[in-house]
Amino acid sequence: MFVAPALWSVNYLVARWAPGVIAPHALALGRWTVAALVLLAFCHREIAAKRQFVRAEALHFLVLGALGMWVCGAFVYIGGRSTAAVNIGLLYAASPVLIALASALWLRERFGVLQAIGVALALAGVLHVLLRGQWAAIGELSLNPGDLWIAVAVVCWTAYSLLLRAWPSAFSPLARLTLISAGGVVVLIPFTAWEALAWLPSEPSWRSLALVLAAALIPGAAAYAAYSFMQRALGAARVSVVLYLGPLYSAGVGWAVLGEPVHWFHAVGAALILPGIWLSTRR
Repeated sequence: MFVAPALWSVNYLVARWAPGVIAPHALALGRWTVAALVLLAFCHREIAAKRQFVRAEALHFLVLGALGMWVCGAFVYIGGRSTAAVNIGLLYAASPVLIALASALWLRERFGVLQAIGVALALAGVLHVLLRGQWAAIGELSLNPGDLWIAVAVVCWTAYSLLLRAWPSAFSPLARLTLISAGGVVVLIPFTAWEALAWLPSEPSWRSLALVLAAALIPGAAAYAAYSFMQRALGAARVSVVLYLGPLYSAGVGWAVLGEPVHWFHAVGAALILPGIWLSTRR
C-alpha cells in the first residue's frame, strides 16, 4: 500500500517535465505501449493459455483502458498545462471519497464508522498539505479549463476502480492489466493521431523517449500492477485511500529531485494522513 503511491509520484516529475518536450496523448500512448509490452513478457503464457477468454472480456478491456489509460493518462497531462498544482490535488483528493461511497452503495462493501473517520482524517491531511496550512486559501480557488480536465479524470478514475472490482476476470491481476493496457493503446491511437495532426505535434528526441520510458515503467506498469493486486485483496474502498499519500510523496520527490523545501505543514499532514489510512484499511 505504501509502494504504489511512491511509484505514482514519479508521474509528478514526468508531468512537470513534459510540456515543450512531448504532447499529452503522445506521452500517454508511448507510456502504455511500452508498459503493455513489458507486462506481456511476464504473462504471455497465461494469456495464450486463456486466449478463449480474451474475446469474452474484450469490451471490459476497452472500457477500462479508456478510463484508466486514456482519460487518466492524457487528460491529466492536458489539465496540468493550464491549472495549478493545488487545484489538481484538491480535485484528486475527492477520488477516494467517491470510491469509498460508491463502493458502499453499489458494490455493497462494508464501510463502518472507523473507516469513515479514517477517510475524514486522511482528507483533512491532504487539504492541509495542499493548502500549505492556510485554510483560508480554500475560498480563493477558481476553476479554469484545466480543472475541468482533471475533474473528468477524477470521475473516470473512480469508475475504473469500481469496475475493476465489480467485473470478474479469468485472468490474474498482471495479465488483466496487460490486456487493459492494450485496450487503452487501441483507444489512444486515433486521439494521438488527431493531436499530432490538428493540435500539438511531437518531435522525437532522447528527452521525450526518456519521459515515455519513465512513465511506462514506474507510474505505469509497476504502480498499476500494485494497485490491481491491492484491489483484489482489499477491495476498492480501502485501497483508494492510498491516493491520500500522493501529496506527501510528491513533497518528498520535489525536495529530493527538484530542490523544493519541506515545511511544517507536511509533517502535520502526515500526522493526519497516516492514521487515517490505518483506520480506513483495518478490518
